[in-house]
Amino acid sequence: MTDHERATQVWAVLAWAARNRQILTYEILSQLIGVPAHGLANTLNHVQRYCMQNDLPPLTSIVVKKETGLPGEGFIAAQDIPRNQGRVFNHDWLAPGAPSASDLEAAVQ
Repeated sequence: MTDHERATQVWAVLAWAARNRQILTYEILSQLIGVPAHGLANTLNHVQRYCMQNDLPPLTSIVVKKETGLPGEGFIAAQDIPRNQGRVFNHDWLAPGAPSASDLEAAVQ
């Protein structure tokens, strides 16, 4: 499975977590989608870039390190993490539907 195909799975998990106002650690996300935590960076980047390009709240801000409670070094979509996590929780991620794998692939090209 490609990173952009895997990103559609991640999108669905994160949209559901956001709807339930949940923060996920990299380890929990890893277990939910069956990818090692160290292998999530490229997949999360697809989601992050798509959100940035489409003026959406930074959905990947709700994926954090267990030790710090903050997103990892690859997160560049926002500075004020708590405020932006609130934006993520208040956004209706299910209404417009999920982006396609090709939409997510195009976001990183």
